[in-house]
Amino acid sequence: MSSMELERLREELDAINKDLLGLLSRRGRIAQEIGIIKEAQGVAKFDPARENQMLGELAELNEGPFDDATIKQLFKHIFKASLELQKPDARKQLLVSRKRQSEDTVVQAKDILIGGGAHLMVAGPCSVESYEQVRTVAAAMKAAGVRVIRGGAFKPRTSPYDFQGLGVEGLRILKEVADEFDLVTISEIVHPNHIELAQQYIDVIQIGARNMQNFELLKAAGEARIPVLLKRGLAATMDEFLHAAEYVVAGGNSQVMLIERGIRTYEKWTRNTLDISAVPLLKQESHLPVLVDVAHSTGRKEIMLPCAKAALAAGADGIMIEVHPDPPTALSDAEQQLTIPQFEQFFAQLKASGLFHER
Repeated sequence: MSSMELERLREELDAINKDLLGLLSRRGRIAQEIGIIKEAQGVAKFDPARENQMLGELAELNEGPFDDATIKQLFKHIFKASLELQKPDARKQLLVSRKRQSEDTVVQAKDILIGGGAHLMVAGPCSVESYEQVRTVAAAMKAAGVRVIRGGAFKPRTSPYDFQGLGVEGLRILKEVADEFDLVTISEIVHPNHIELAQQYIDVIQIGARNMQNFELLKAAGEARIPVLLKRGLAATMDEFLHAAEYVVAGGNSQVMLIERGIRTYEKWTRNTLDISAVPLLKQESHLPVLVDVAHSTGRKEIMLPCAKAALAAGADGIMIEVHPDPPTALSDAEQQLTIPQFEQFFAQLKASGLFHER
């Protein structure tokens, strides 16, 4: 075969490729129109009977050189791509998406604003154990300039024999101490029926990692008119995390904050693996405030400060950490809770770094 003949055949192939591209684009546009009609009619977009019929007709018309199986496989790819065109881009539609709202959401809890440029420090015991314990921490937090205290009243635990929290009594303790020191309170709620009760005692509802996809709880939080702090699940993707937040916002509650608390990996040197990349990704894809829990994500006191600095440098709106008057006696997560002097040093060094900007 001469070079001229080869070049002619290549030019013919190029022309056919262009014709095919034009036909594929035309087919894609028709598929989109069909999708719109099916959406209006409430009809399923994928019709397996119709697909099998088209594949059968194409196989009957096939004259080679491709065999029938190859023709069917090629057209299955075309059908699949056409079906994808009928699906809306979920990220464009989500209420929590940056594409729906370009400006940052600023969440307000009492007189505290979260998001919008300033940073927030959230500190307190893992579990509410007693009035004296919470009051001791609250007094120290107030003296250090921290306005938001956390404390678990309901504690979902891996083992049913571990301390499960004081329940409603724990919420009452938080409220009494918060009223005395003028603090904003955050506590986890694990049952949809408890949200209405919780609003009488606390200022922000936390939905924990184990409940990130507790959809009934998310729906109930969406119907409430109280800020929600939503923690990322132990192995949740960014897409799953944002869709969980969407449940709350779609329910009518726009006061939602996201918190990265580490994900489960094969690494054993830390309690979890802190996904720093989640912070800029969430800030890019969503307008909701993003916090980082350096206690649960690392489980190691000696690296909490550099991890907090990294989180702020990546764009986090705040840091959460655990503080206990006497960590060795704590009823939960003793190893990752700072003493009060340790927290005071941690917070002072974080502010001295120039990365933490108070409102």
